[in-house]
Amino acid sequence: MSELSSPSKVFNLFKEFNFHTNKKLGQNFLIDSNIISKIISAADLRSEDLVVEIGPGLGVLTQSIADEVSRVLSIEIDRKLQPILEVNLKEYSNTKVIFQDALKTDFDRLVYAEAGGKSRSYKVIANLPYYITTPLLMHILESKFNVELIVIMVQREVAERMTAPPGKKDYGALSVAVQYYTEPEIICRVPKTVFIPAPEVDSTVIRLIKRKLPPVQLKSEKLFFNLVRTAFNQRRKTVLNAMQGSNWGLMKEEWKIILEKAGIDPMRRGETFSLQDFAMLSNCVYETLKELSTVYQEGEQIPLY
Repeated sequence: MSELSSPSKVFNLFKEFNFHTNKKLGQNFLIDSNIISKIISAADLRSEDLVVEIGPGLGVLTQSIADEVSRVLSIEIDRKLQPILEVNLKEYSNTKVIFQDALKTDFDRLVYAEAGGKSRSYKVIANLPYYITTPLLMHILESKFNVELIVIMVQREVAERMTAPPGKKDYGALSVAVQYYTEPEIICRVPKTVFIPAPEVDSTVIRLIKRKLPPVQLKSEKLFFNLVRTAFNQRRKTVLNAMQGSNWGLMKEEWKIILEKAGIDPMRRGETFSLQDFAMLSNCVYETLKELSTVYQEGEQIPLY
């Protein structure tokens, strides 16, 4: 790691392999050994762990992970990095690089094959382009892969959204989703100066510990998240007006009754709702639709991010 975390060594590596960073792929390679140590510590790695690393880049972080665990599966989309990774990881027999798109990857299936046809839990560590960070995270969480925890480098503003409490300006649908599936914790801030090339924004390392059980009980998880989407898609409206304009086929008076049953002031905005508030509202809507024998039509999905 000492060599790869030296800027001069990295530039020499680029020259040797005639490698040029791809701006479209958002390639910014972490080279700071102190930040790498903090990522390793946050992942609480043990000798028996299997780690799925997303975006190994030059293999700097990969080497440090491999020193601590039994097996590392690294997923990389850029095949131009293959010769560099082959050289930098040649002494690490417990690593395997898989060249494919992480957004289209079934991580459980990869681990199942690697574990000899056995299901097992694993950890995810990722330092990847910001433009796919949130879609990738939601792919992992919504697919309910057998992941114990995730340690990921994200844009600072995204980390603040993930951890924001109700009522704060950064609180939104992403906050609800992340906090529903995991217990998020900011580990450290990362200045843009520790990357080659340097990105335009500062970063944050965040740890997401997968919840064994959801923090709220739901009649329908799908309905819950669609209510969340509706509330934050029109976040400046009151919850009554936002829901009235949705596609559930319920009249204004019916929404007033639902909100009263849920114990929610119809003049509140969705940005003030806790997970418990959304769960209560969702369960009341579910029961109302059931009583009316209404077929719920999802309509067009609004992304959580």
